[in-house]
Amino acid sequence: MEDIKVGQIVGRASYDCDVMFRIHRIKGNEVELHGEEIRLIADAPLDDLIILEDEDRKERKKKDKLKEESCYHLFRQERKLIREKNEFDMTAGYTKKNNHFEMPGKVLHIDGDPIYLKKCTQVYDKLGVPVYGVHLAEKEISTQVASLVEMIRPDLLVITGHDAYSSSKGNLDDLKAYRHSKHFADAVKEARKVVPYMDHLMIFAGACQSHFQSILKSGANFASSPERVNIHALDPVYLVSKISMTPFNERIGMWEILKTTISGEKGLGGLESYGSLRRGFPNYSPQVKEE
Repeated sequence: MEDIKVGQIVGRASYDCDVMFRIHRIKGNEVELHGEEIRLIADAPLDDLIILEDEDRKERKKKDKLKEESCYHLFRQERKLIREKNEFDMTAGYTKKNNHFEMPGKVLHIDGDPIYLKKCTQVYDKLGVPVYGVHLAEKEISTQVASLVEMIRPDLLVITGHDAYSSSKGNLDDLKAYRHSKHFADAVKEARKVVPYMDHLMIFAGACQSHFQSILKSGANFASSPERVNIHALDPVYLVSKISMTPFNERIGMWEILKTTISGEKGLGGLESYGSLRRGFPNYSPQVKEE
């Protein structure tokens, strides 16, 4: 077998290489794996790993890219409709040139995976959502989230990384059977000590197969994973971006929020919410007079 190294892209033979993983850590004969496109963490013995060929990886990435682009275009279409409605409201239906400006809700995105964090912040920028990104290991988020919320003062908070359910450690209701769900729930509780009201700080927390109910009970507006399925790396981005780009006085049902995500209602869920975008008038741009 070829030498296995940290950072290589592999699959698990025992699972027919159904998921692309990135090798995160090697300890003896055991390897810690992080999903390359989904927020899953897994352990595997060295002899169960297969290094994926370039062609296989390219084909998988191509299929994933199509899913991402589909979500992006749907989001842009939704955004266009909302903007047209906003312009109509701000001008009272008149056809004169619109002169208002918009302030989308600000996102604090805390991610246990630095590679995913970079990918997510690129998509936020592409969507026009203001974001402050922080990489912290899942176990450390609860110790620093309060100070980060106080410093950044976001409208929306994302707490994510990698997670997994292990049936060998307990049943679906047992929080101890999940790799990082307790850490996510604890982080939400700490954030709620700073901003207790759900409409003042909207929180998404969770990753693949996370304990949905416990995270919601800890104070999150949205969480994963209702059916303990894997979620895509970009799902948290599209979920909170929908809130960020919707006017603060408009209520959004969960279906409206989830339809621009990749995983949908099996992987994500939560409570109906209000948007966090605010509109202003006029859009003033000072003109520099020539001497």
